[in-house]
Amino acid sequence: MKKEYLKLNKIEGPLVILSDIEDAAYGEVINIKVGKEETRKGKIIKIEGDKVIAQVFEGTTGISTDNVSVKFTGEPLTIPLSKEILGRTFNGVGEPIDGAYQVISDIKENINGRPINPVARRYPKNFIQTGFSAIDALMTLIRGQKLPIFSGNGMAHKELAAQLVKQAKIKGATSENFAVVFGAMGVRHDDADYFRKSFESAGVLDHVVMYINKADDPIIERISAPRCALTAAEYLAFKKNMHVVVVLTDMTSYAEALREISSAREEVPSRKGYPGYLYSDLSTIYERAGMLKSCEGSITLIPILTMPNDDITHPIPDLTGYITEGQIVLSRDLNQKGVYPPIDILPSLSRLMKDGIGEEYTREDHADLQSQIYASYSKVQDIRSLSQIIGEDDLSNIDRLYLKFGSELEDKFIAQGKDENRSINETLDLGWHILSILPVEELDRVDKSLIDKYYDKNRER
Repeated sequence: MKKEYLKLNKIEGPLVILSDIEDAAYGEVINIKVGKEETRKGKIIKIEGDKVIAQVFEGTTGISTDNVSVKFTGEPLTIPLSKEILGRTFNGVGEPIDGAYQVISDIKENINGRPINPVARRYPKNFIQTGFSAIDALMTLIRGQKLPIFSGNGMAHKELAAQLVKQAKIKGATSENFAVVFGAMGVRHDDADYFRKSFESAGVLDHVVMYINKADDPIIERISAPRCALTAAEYLAFKKNMHVVVVLTDMTSYAEALREISSAREEVPSRKGYPGYLYSDLSTIYERAGMLKSCEGSITLIPILTMPNDDITHPIPDLTGYITEGQIVLSRDLNQKGVYPPIDILPSLSRLMKDGIGEEYTREDHADLQSQIYASYSKVQDIRSLSQIIGEDDLSNIDRLYLKFGSELEDKFIAQGKDENRSINETLDLGWHILSILPVEELDRVDKSLIDKYYDKNRER
């Protein structure tokens, strides 16, 4: 039988501390009654002997040590799940914020799910078409993959995330077995409205589930939001055999919330003040994506994070890169040139790409084309550096062709409209058209039979 406690020992910011507590569990939800009417929820985040530290979801404003009663529920934070969640918007703890009814279901799942057992995993293979040429051709997203987007403050990651949700298409998936779960942490009110209106205007809202934690919402809710999103995705993928794309933005806001809570708990900080367990905490989120041998459904994860000061060695992108299977890096220079999406292709990669492209999945020329574009664009960077020293007029004819190739690749291949959705064949054909600026002799990464088939011999050089 659970006891009711009528007094708090201490209040520290969003935390409440109780002592002489029996049979409490880490992650357990507590109900805090303030005065006669108001009830707030909290979650136990630390246990020291008979002392319990809990974080209050709604904050501790208006709470004193004497005017409360605390009941321990004996349960972790759970959310009700059914297919009725599609088309709905919830906050970071799974409560509806779209003005509609609460989801009624017999199925309630603990949000603190476990990473997928490696033995139970099915290897990702199938190609996901995003409609972005740079992604589809050069760093292909594979079904069941974890592929983060590394951005910087003020860059177009918000627009990229919304367009990804609208355009993502999996071979063999229909409107009946395809869904998108969108989790946002620490977003501004106007950004939350932007995402909702974007999905609504594109007509995709009916297969999108949104878990939104706004910037002025409680910090502890920010910790729960991605876990609610992934719990919903697991239900749709592994219980309903749906193909689910999960977009999480912004993981930097999540990590900063984790740092704030860690500081409030007086834990010893690690790199840049983040807790020492940041890596393992991020892995409990990222490793919930993938495919199981026992069912047809899949979870493909696209976490988006903003790099502080555009520093890719910062702990958040650094640790994320260790856990995930590649990265898409956005470029400040391309962003300033007005290129959208400003994807910097050279530091970007997809480690699972080779297993989801080729004749069976995309087209037989895909792998060779990707390799050649990378090699040629890398050479472009060297020539641009050289031209800044000696001047463009002193460059050789072949070097000028490389500069032309680099400009067209950025302006016509990487860049595209915010509503432009290219098929994989359109993308590959465009890649060959731009690659044909270079003489055949320069294409040393492509099989001769593919050159004979796809190279544009009539292309103006």
